[in-house]
Amino acid sequence: MTFQIWGAVFIGMVLSIMLLNVVQWVTYRDRSYGLYTLYMLAWLFYFGLRIYEFREWFSAETNYFVRAVAPMGAYYVYFDFADVILGLRQRSPSFYRQLQYVKVGIVIYVTGQFALCYVPWLWHPTVYESTFIAMRLAMAVLGVHGIRQMLKLGDTVSRAYAIGTAFLLTGGLTTMFLSLTYLCTEDWLGPFWSVSLTYMQIGIIAELVCFSLGLSYRQRQAAVRSAVMEQELANEREKHHRDQLEAELVMQRLEQEKTEVHIRALQAQVNPHFLFNSLNSLSALIDDDAQQAGVFLDELSSVYRYLLRANAQSLTPLSDELAFIRSYCHLLQTRHGEALRVVWQVAPSFLNCQLPPLTLQLLVENAVKHNVILASRPLTISITTNDRGQLQVRNNVQRKIMRVASNGVGLANIWSKYQILNQPVPTLSEDNEQFVVTLPLIDAD
Repeated sequence: MTFQIWGAVFIGMVLSIMLLNVVQWVTYRDRSYGLYTLYMLAWLFYFGLRIYEFREWFSAETNYFVRAVAPMGAYYVYFDFADVILGLRQRSPSFYRQLQYVKVGIVIYVTGQFALCYVPWLWHPTVYESTFIAMRLAMAVLGVHGIRQMLKLGDTVSRAYAIGTAFLLTGGLTTMFLSLTYLCTEDWLGPFWSVSLTYMQIGIIAELVCFSLGLSYRQRQAAVRSAVMEQELANEREKHHRDQLEAELVMQRLEQEKTEVHIRALQAQVNPHFLFNSLNSLSALIDDDAQQAGVFLDELSSVYRYLLRANAQSLTPLSDELAFIRSYCHLLQTRHGEALRVVWQVAPSFLNCQLPPLTLQLLVENAVKHNVILASRPLTISITTNDRGQLQVRNNVQRKIMRVASNGVGLANIWSKYQILNQPVPTLSEDNEQFVVTLPLIDAD
Protein backbone atom coordinates (compact mmCIF):
# COMPACT_ATOMS: atom_id res chain seq x y z
CA MET A 1 0.00 0.00 0.00
CA THR A 2 1.42 3.34 -1.00
CA PHE A 3 1.40 6.28 1.36
CA GLN A 4 -1.01 8.10 -0.95
CA ILE A 5 -3.55 5.28 -0.61
CA TRP A 6 -2.89 5.04 3.11
CA GLY A 7 -3.51 8.79 3.39
CA ALA A 8 -6.93 8.34 1.79
CA VAL A 9 -7.68 5.47 4.19
CA PHE A 10 -6.61 7.66 7.12
CA ILE A 11 -8.83 10.54 6.00
CA GLY A 12 -11.72 8.11 5.55
CA MET A 13 -11.32 6.70 9.06
CA VAL A 14 -11.17 10.15 10.63
CA LEU A 15 -14.22 11.26 8.65
CA SER A 16 -16.15 8.18 9.76
CA ILE A 17 -15.36 8.84 13.41
CA MET A 18 -16.21 12.52 12.96
CA LEU A 19 -19.57 11.79 11.30
CA LEU A 20 -20.50 9.41 14.10
CA ASN A 21 -19.53 12.12 16.58
CA VAL A 22 -21.66 14.70 14.74
CA VAL A 23 -24.67 12.38 15.11
CA GLN A 24 -23.97 12.18 18.85
CA TRP A 25 -23.63 15.96 18.98
CA VAL A 26 -26.99 16.51 17.31
CA THR A 27 -28.61 13.87 19.53
CA TYR A 28 -27.32 14.94 22.95
CA ARG A 29 -26.52 18.66 22.39
CA ASP A 30 -23.37 18.17 24.46
CA ARG A 31 -20.56 20.74 24.09
CA SER A 32 -17.93 18.01 24.36
CA TYR A 33 -19.03 16.52 21.01
CA GLY A 34 -18.71 19.92 19.38
CA LEU A 35 -15.14 20.37 20.64
CA TYR A 36 -14.29 16.81 19.59
CA THR A 37 -15.54 17.59 16.06
CA LEU A 38 -13.38 20.74 15.92
CA TYR A 39 -10.39 18.70 17.08
CA MET A 40 -10.80 16.19 14.23
CA LEU A 41 -11.40 18.98 11.70
CA ALA A 42 -8.06 20.54 12.70
CA TRP A 43 -6.24 17.29 11.95
CA LEU A 44 -8.12 16.80 8.68
CA PHE A 45 -7.14 20.30 7.61
CA TYR A 46 -3.51 19.71 8.49
CA PHE A 47 -3.13 16.34 6.74
CA GLY A 48 -5.33 17.36 3.86
CA LEU A 49 -2.88 20.11 2.98
CA ARG A 50 0.22 18.03 3.61
CA ILE A 51 -0.74 14.73 1.97
CA TYR A 52 -2.51 15.76 -1.17
CA GLU A 53 -1.55 18.00 -4.01
CA PHE A 54 -3.38 20.93 -2.42
CA ARG A 55 -0.07 22.18 -1.13
CA GLU A 56 0.99 22.93 -4.66
CA TRP A 57 -1.81 25.48 -4.82
CA PHE A 58 -0.19 27.58 -2.10
CA SER A 59 3.10 29.40 -1.74
CA ALA A 60 6.06 27.91 0.08
CA GLU A 61 5.50 30.37 2.94
CA THR A 62 1.93 29.15 3.43
CA ASN A 63 3.02 25.50 3.40
CA TYR A 64 5.70 26.23 6.00
CA PHE A 65 3.18 28.11 8.12
CA VAL A 66 0.58 25.32 7.91
CA ARG A 67 3.19 22.69 8.78
CA ALA A 68 4.19 24.61 11.91
CA VAL A 69 0.88 25.89 13.29
CA ALA A 70 -1.92 23.54 12.12
CA PRO A 71 -1.15 20.94 14.83
CA MET A 72 -1.14 23.79 17.37
CA GLY A 73 -4.75 24.53 16.45
CA ALA A 74 -5.63 20.90 17.22
CA TYR A 75 -3.80 21.07 20.56
CA TYR A 76 -5.55 24.33 21.45
CA VAL A 77 -8.96 22.69 20.99
CA TYR A 78 -7.64 19.57 22.77
CA PHE A 79 -7.16 21.52 26.00
CA ASP A 80 -10.76 22.77 26.07
CA PHE A 81 -11.97 19.28 25.13
CA ALA A 82 -10.03 17.79 28.06
CA ASP A 83 -11.49 20.36 30.46
CA VAL A 84 -15.08 19.59 29.40
CA ILE A 85 -14.68 15.81 29.37
CA LEU A 86 -12.63 15.41 32.55
CA GLY A 87 -13.84 18.45 34.51
CA LEU A 88 -10.30 19.70 35.03
CA ARG A 89 -11.44 23.11 36.22
CA GLN A 90 -13.05 21.54 39.30
CA ARG A 91 -11.08 18.30 39.74
CA SER A 92 -7.55 19.55 38.99
CA PRO A 93 -7.44 23.38 39.16
CA SER A 94 -3.63 23.61 39.08
CA PHE A 95 -3.35 21.52 35.89
CA TYR A 96 -6.19 23.54 34.35
CA ARG A 97 -4.25 26.77 35.01
CA GLN A 98 -1.15 25.26 33.45
CA LEU A 99 -3.12 24.47 30.29
CA GLN A 100 -4.30 28.07 30.12
CA TYR A 101 -0.68 29.24 30.19
CA VAL A 102 0.16 26.76 27.42
CA LYS A 103 -2.72 28.16 25.30
CA VAL A 104 -1.21 31.62 25.67
CA GLY A 105 2.15 30.16 24.60
CA ILE A 106 0.52 28.60 21.53
CA VAL A 107 -0.90 31.98 20.52
CA ILE A 108 2.55 33.58 20.89
CA TYR A 109 4.15 30.73 18.90
CA VAL A 110 1.60 31.03 16.07
CA THR A 111 2.15 34.81 15.93
CA GLY A 112 5.92 34.33 15.76
CA GLN A 113 5.65 31.71 13.00
CA PHE A 114 3.37 34.01 11.02
CA ALA A 115 5.94 36.79 11.19
CA LEU A 116 8.79 34.38 10.39
CA CYS A 117 7.02 32.90 7.34
CA TYR A 118 5.49 36.04 5.82
CA VAL A 119 7.98 38.79 6.67
CA PRO A 120 10.80 38.26 4.08
CA TRP A 121 13.61 39.83 6.03
CA LEU A 122 12.78 37.67 9.11
CA TRP A 123 12.80 34.35 7.29
CA HIS A 124 15.59 31.99 8.26
CA PRO A 125 15.31 28.19 7.75
CA THR A 126 17.40 27.34 10.79
CA VAL A 127 15.33 29.56 13.07
CA TYR A 128 12.16 28.09 11.62
CA GLU A 129 13.25 24.47 12.15
CA SER A 130 14.63 25.19 15.59
CA THR A 131 11.42 26.80 16.86
CA PHE A 132 9.38 24.08 15.16
CA ILE A 133 11.31 21.26 16.87
CA ALA A 134 11.45 23.11 20.20
CA MET A 135 7.68 23.55 20.23
CA ARG A 136 7.12 19.89 19.37
CA LEU A 137 9.43 18.83 22.20
CA ALA A 138 7.70 21.21 24.62
CA MET A 139 4.32 19.74 23.67
CA ALA A 140 5.78 16.24 24.17
CA VAL A 141 6.92 17.16 27.70
CA LEU A 142 3.51 18.67 28.38
CA GLY A 143 1.92 15.47 27.04
CA VAL A 144 3.86 13.30 29.51
CA HIS A 145 2.89 15.64 32.36
CA GLY A 146 -0.73 15.65 31.22
CA ILE A 147 -0.89 11.85 31.08
CA ARG A 148 0.31 11.67 34.69
CA GLN A 149 -2.27 14.25 35.81
CA MET A 150 -5.10 12.45 34.01
CA LEU A 151 -4.15 9.07 35.48
CA LYS A 152 -4.32 10.64 38.96
CA LEU A 153 -8.02 11.35 38.43
CA GLY A 154 -8.58 7.61 38.58
CA ASP A 155 -11.80 7.15 36.60
CA THR A 156 -12.38 5.19 33.40
CA VAL A 157 -12.85 8.21 31.13
CA SER A 158 -9.65 9.85 32.41
CA ARG A 159 -7.70 6.64 31.79
CA ALA A 160 -9.09 6.36 28.25
CA TYR A 161 -8.12 9.99 27.64
CA ALA A 162 -4.61 9.39 29.04
CA ILE A 163 -4.10 6.30 26.86
CA GLY A 164 -5.27 8.21 23.77
CA THR A 165 -2.90 11.06 24.57
CA ALA A 166 -0.08 8.53 24.98
CA PHE A 167 -0.80 7.15 21.48
CA LEU A 168 -0.74 10.67 20.01
CA LEU A 169 2.49 11.48 21.87
CA THR A 170 4.15 8.25 20.73
CA GLY A 171 3.11 8.80 17.11
CA GLY A 172 4.27 12.41 17.10
CA LEU A 173 7.68 11.64 18.66
CA THR A 174 8.21 8.71 16.27
CA THR A 175 7.43 10.93 13.28
CA MET A 176 9.76 13.66 14.52
CA PHE A 177 12.58 11.19 15.22
CA LEU A 178 12.28 9.54 11.79
CA SER A 179 12.15 12.87 9.98
CA LEU A 180 15.24 14.18 11.82
CA THR A 181 17.31 11.02 11.24
CA TYR A 182 16.22 10.69 7.62
CA LEU A 183 15.30 7.02 8.18
CA CYS A 184 12.12 7.64 6.18
CA THR A 185 11.46 9.21 2.83
CA GLU A 186 8.92 11.80 1.73
CA ASP A 187 7.87 9.80 -1.34
CA TRP A 188 4.06 9.72 -1.26
CA LEU A 189 4.07 7.00 -3.94
CA GLY A 190 6.32 4.69 -1.90
CA PRO A 191 5.26 2.20 0.80
CA PHE A 192 3.24 3.90 3.54
CA TRP A 193 5.51 2.60 6.33
CA SER A 194 8.49 4.43 4.76
CA VAL A 195 6.89 7.89 5.27
CA SER A 196 7.32 9.45 8.72
CA LEU A 197 3.83 11.01 8.79
CA THR A 198 2.33 7.51 8.78
CA TYR A 199 3.25 6.97 12.42
CA MET A 200 1.70 10.21 13.57
CA GLN A 201 -1.48 9.27 11.69
CA ILE A 202 -1.52 5.85 13.35
CA GLY A 203 -1.13 7.55 16.72
CA ILE A 204 -4.02 9.93 15.90
CA ILE A 205 -6.30 7.05 14.83
CA ALA A 206 -5.51 5.14 18.05
CA GLU A 207 -6.08 8.35 20.03
CA LEU A 208 -9.47 9.00 18.39
CA VAL A 209 -10.56 5.42 19.11
CA CYS A 210 -9.69 5.86 22.79
CA PHE A 211 -11.43 9.23 22.94
CA SER A 212 -14.55 7.81 21.27
CA LEU A 213 -14.66 4.88 23.69
CA GLY A 214 -14.24 7.27 26.61
CA LEU A 215 -17.03 9.51 25.32
CA SER A 216 -19.34 6.52 24.82
CA TYR A 217 -18.63 5.28 28.33
CA ARG A 218 -19.22 8.77 29.73
CA GLN A 219 -22.50 9.08 27.86
CA ARG A 220 -23.62 5.65 29.04
CA GLN A 221 -22.80 6.53 32.65
CA ALA A 222 -24.71 9.79 32.29
CA ALA A 223 -27.68 7.89 30.85
CA VAL A 224 -27.58 5.42 33.75
CA ARG A 225 -27.40 8.26 36.30
CA SER A 226 -30.24 10.06 34.55
CA ALA A 227 -32.36 6.90 34.51
CA VAL A 228 -31.66 6.27 38.20
CA MET A 229 -32.51 9.87 39.07
CA GLU A 230 -35.68 9.74 36.98
CA GLN A 231 -36.72 6.53 38.72
CA GLU A 232 -35.98 8.01 42.13
CA LEU A 233 -37.93 11.16 41.26
CA ALA A 234 -40.81 9.06 39.92
CA ASN A 235 -40.82 6.97 43.11
CA GLU A 236 -40.66 10.12 45.22
CA ARG A 237 -43.50 11.73 43.28
CA GLU A 238 -45.57 8.55 43.55
CA LYS A 239 -44.91 8.30 47.28
CA HIS A 240 -45.71 11.99 47.77
CA HIS A 241 -48.90 11.62 45.72
CA ARG A 242 -49.89 8.51 47.68
CA ASP A 243 -49.21 10.21 51.01
CA GLN A 244 -51.17 13.25 49.85
CA LEU A 245 -54.14 11.09 48.83
CA GLU A 246 -54.03 9.22 52.12
CA ALA A 247 -53.89 12.49 54.04
CA GLU A 248 -56.82 13.86 52.05
CA LEU A 249 -58.83 10.69 52.67
CA VAL A 250 -58.09 10.90 56.39
CA MET A 251 -59.10 14.56 56.47
CA GLN A 252 -62.29 13.83 54.54
CA ARG A 253 -63.13 10.97 56.89
CA LEU A 254 -62.46 13.13 59.95
CA GLU A 255 -64.52 15.98 58.52
CA GLN A 256 -67.35 13.60 57.70
CA GLU A 257 -67.28 12.07 61.15
CA LYS A 258 -67.10 15.52 62.72
CA THR A 259 -70.07 16.69 60.68
CA GLU A 260 -72.12 13.62 61.52
CA VAL A 261 -71.35 13.91 65.22
CA HIS A 262 -72.14 17.61 65.21
CA ILE A 263 -75.44 17.16 63.37
CA ARG A 264 -76.51 14.34 65.69
CA ALA A 265 -75.66 16.52 68.67
CA LEU A 266 -77.77 19.32 67.22
CA GLN A 267 -80.65 16.95 66.50
CA ALA A 268 -80.50 15.71 70.07
CA GLN A 269 -81.23 19.21 71.37
CA VAL A 270 -85.00 18.88 70.70
CA ASN A 271 -86.93 20.04 73.78
CA PRO A 272 -87.30 17.02 76.07
CA HIS A 273 -90.31 18.65 77.75
CA PHE A 274 -92.30 17.99 74.59
CA LEU A 275 -92.63 14.30 75.45
CA PHE A 276 -93.69 15.11 79.00
CA ASN A 277 -96.38 17.57 77.84
CA SER A 278 -97.58 15.14 75.13
CA LEU A 279 -97.99 12.32 77.65
CA ASN A 280 -99.95 14.64 79.98
CA SER A 281 -102.26 15.56 77.08
CA LEU A 282 -102.70 11.90 76.17
CA SER A 283 -103.53 11.05 79.78
CA ALA A 284 -106.27 13.72 79.85
CA LEU A 285 -107.71 12.57 76.51
CA ILE A 286 -107.96 8.96 77.66
CA ASP A 287 -110.38 10.02 80.36
CA ASP A 288 -112.35 12.52 78.24
CA ASP A 289 -112.31 11.16 74.65
CA ALA A 290 -110.91 7.70 74.02
CA GLN A 291 -111.28 7.97 70.23
CA GLN A 292 -109.42 11.27 70.13
CA ALA A 293 -106.81 9.74 72.40
CA GLY A 294 -106.24 7.00 69.81
CA VAL A 295 -105.72 9.58 67.04
CA PHE A 296 -103.39 11.51 69.32
CA LEU A 297 -101.39 8.37 70.04
CA ASP A 298 -101.05 7.62 66.31
CA GLU A 299 -99.77 11.13 65.64
CA LEU A 300 -97.37 10.87 68.58
CA SER A 301 -96.03 7.61 67.19
CA SER A 302 -95.50 9.26 63.78
CA VAL A 303 -93.62 12.11 65.41
CA TYR A 304 -91.21 9.84 67.28
CA ARG A 305 -90.67 7.52 64.34
CA TYR A 306 -89.54 10.57 62.38
CA LEU A 307 -87.36 11.74 65.27
CA LEU A 308 -85.58 8.39 65.37
CA ARG A 309 -85.14 8.32 61.59
CA ALA A 310 -83.95 11.95 61.48
CA ASN A 311 -80.99 11.16 63.73
CA ALA A 312 -79.48 9.04 60.95
CA GLN A 313 -79.50 11.67 58.18
CA SER A 314 -78.31 15.22 57.63
CA LEU A 315 -80.95 16.22 55.04
CA THR A 316 -84.56 15.25 54.51
CA PRO A 317 -87.08 16.01 51.72
CA LEU A 318 -89.42 18.89 52.40
CA SER A 319 -92.38 16.56 51.84
CA ASP A 320 -91.26 14.30 54.73
CA GLU A 321 -90.56 17.28 56.99
CA LEU A 322 -94.04 18.70 56.27
CA ALA A 323 -95.70 15.34 57.02
CA PHE A 324 -93.85 15.26 60.33
CA ILE A 325 -94.67 18.85 61.26
CA ARG A 326 -98.37 18.25 60.51
CA SER A 327 -98.35 15.41 63.07
CA TYR A 328 -96.41 17.59 65.49
CA CYS A 329 -98.83 20.49 65.08
CA HIS A 330 -101.76 18.11 65.57
CA LEU A 331 -100.34 17.23 69.00
CA LEU A 332 -99.94 20.94 69.83
CA GLN A 333 -103.41 21.79 68.62
CA THR A 334 -104.86 18.96 70.68
CA ARG A 335 -103.33 20.62 73.70
CA HIS A 336 -104.11 24.26 72.82
CA GLY A 337 -107.26 23.87 70.78
CA GLU A 338 -108.43 26.82 68.69
CA ALA A 339 -105.83 29.02 70.36
CA LEU A 340 -103.22 27.63 67.94
CA ARG A 341 -103.72 27.95 64.20
CA VAL A 342 -101.39 26.63 61.50
CA VAL A 343 -101.61 27.79 57.86
CA TRP A 344 -99.97 25.83 54.98
CA GLN A 345 -99.14 27.31 51.57
CA VAL A 346 -96.33 25.20 50.09
CA ALA A 347 -96.00 24.94 46.32
CA PRO A 348 -95.85 21.29 45.14
CA SER A 349 -92.82 22.07 42.95
CA PHE A 350 -90.67 22.46 46.09
CA LEU A 351 -91.65 19.22 47.82
CA ASN A 352 -88.55 17.38 46.53
CA CYS A 353 -86.19 20.05 47.85
CA GLN A 354 -84.32 19.30 51.06
CA LEU A 355 -83.54 20.88 54.41
CA PRO A 356 -82.02 19.71 57.70
CA PRO A 357 -84.46 17.47 59.61
CA LEU A 358 -86.38 18.91 62.59
CA THR A 359 -85.86 22.47 61.34
CA LEU A 360 -89.61 23.23 61.22
CA GLN A 361 -90.17 21.53 64.58
CA LEU A 362 -87.63 23.85 66.23
CA LEU A 363 -89.21 26.95 64.68
CA VAL A 364 -92.76 25.94 65.64
CA GLU A 365 -91.60 25.01 69.14
CA ASN A 366 -89.85 28.39 69.41
CA ALA A 367 -93.06 30.25 68.43
CA VAL A 368 -95.16 28.31 70.94
CA LYS A 369 -92.62 28.79 73.71
CA HIS A 370 -92.30 32.59 73.51
CA ASN A 371 -95.83 33.75 72.63
CA VAL A 372 -99.19 33.92 74.38
CA ILE A 373 -101.62 31.23 73.19
CA LEU A 374 -105.20 32.00 74.21
CA ALA A 375 -108.55 31.49 72.55
CA SER A 376 -109.03 35.27 72.69
CA ARG A 377 -105.53 35.84 71.34
CA PRO A 378 -104.78 32.91 69.06
CA LEU A 379 -101.25 32.27 67.81
CA THR A 380 -101.12 31.86 64.04
CA ILE A 381 -98.16 30.07 62.43
CA SER A 382 -97.88 30.04 58.64
CA ILE A 383 -95.53 27.85 56.62
CA THR A 384 -95.19 29.06 53.02
CA THR A 385 -92.83 29.04 50.03
CA ASN A 386 -91.88 31.94 47.75
CA ASP A 387 -90.77 32.10 44.13
CA ARG A 388 -87.09 32.30 45.15
CA GLY A 389 -87.04 28.72 46.39
CA GLN A 390 -87.26 29.67 50.06
CA LEU A 391 -89.41 28.39 52.88
CA GLN A 392 -90.81 31.00 55.29
CA VAL A 393 -92.12 30.30 58.79
CA ARG A 394 -93.90 33.28 60.35
CA ASN A 395 -96.01 33.90 63.43
CA ASN A 396 -97.77 36.88 64.93
CA VAL A 397 -95.83 38.39 67.81
CA GLN A 398 -97.59 38.42 71.16
CA ARG A 399 -94.85 38.03 73.73
CA LYS A 400 -95.59 36.59 77.11
CA ILE A 401 -95.55 39.15 79.93
CA MET A 402 -93.33 36.85 81.93
CA ARG A 403 -90.54 36.33 79.41
CA VAL A 404 -89.44 32.74 79.09
CA ALA A 405 -85.72 32.36 79.66
CA SER A 406 -84.07 31.65 76.35
CA ASN A 407 -80.50 30.72 75.48
CA GLY A 408 -81.12 30.77 71.73
CA VAL A 409 -80.47 27.04 71.33
CA GLY A 410 -83.30 26.51 68.83
CA LEU A 411 -82.29 29.12 66.26
CA ALA A 412 -78.56 28.51 66.82
CA ASN A 413 -79.20 24.81 66.17
CA ILE A 414 -80.71 25.60 62.75
CA TRP A 415 -77.96 28.07 61.83
CA SER A 416 -75.26 25.55 62.78
CA LYS A 417 -76.76 22.82 60.62
CA TYR A 418 -76.75 25.03 57.54
CA GLN A 419 -73.15 26.11 58.18
CA ILE A 420 -71.97 22.52 58.61
CA LEU A 421 -73.60 21.64 55.30
CA ASN A 422 -71.88 24.62 53.59
CA GLN A 423 -75.24 26.18 52.71
CA PRO A 424 -76.45 29.80 52.94
CA VAL A 425 -77.68 30.44 56.47
CA PRO A 426 -81.35 31.33 57.15
CA THR A 427 -82.40 34.92 57.82
CA LEU A 428 -84.89 36.32 60.32
CA SER A 429 -86.83 39.54 60.65
CA GLU A 430 -89.05 40.83 63.43
CA ASP A 431 -91.28 43.82 64.03
CA ASN A 432 -94.13 44.51 66.41
CA GLU A 433 -96.50 42.23 64.51
CA GLN A 434 -94.59 39.46 62.72
CA PHE A 435 -91.60 37.20 63.40
CA VAL A 436 -90.33 35.66 60.13
CA VAL A 437 -87.62 33.05 59.54
CA THR A 438 -86.62 32.45 55.89
CA LEU A 439 -85.02 29.09 55.17
CA PRO A 440 -83.06 28.31 51.97
CA LEU A 441 -84.21 25.07 50.37
CA ILE A 442 -81.49 22.77 49.07
CA ASP A 443 -81.88 21.19 45.63
CA ALA A 444 -81.92 17.40 45.66
CA ASP A 445 -78.94 15.92 43.74
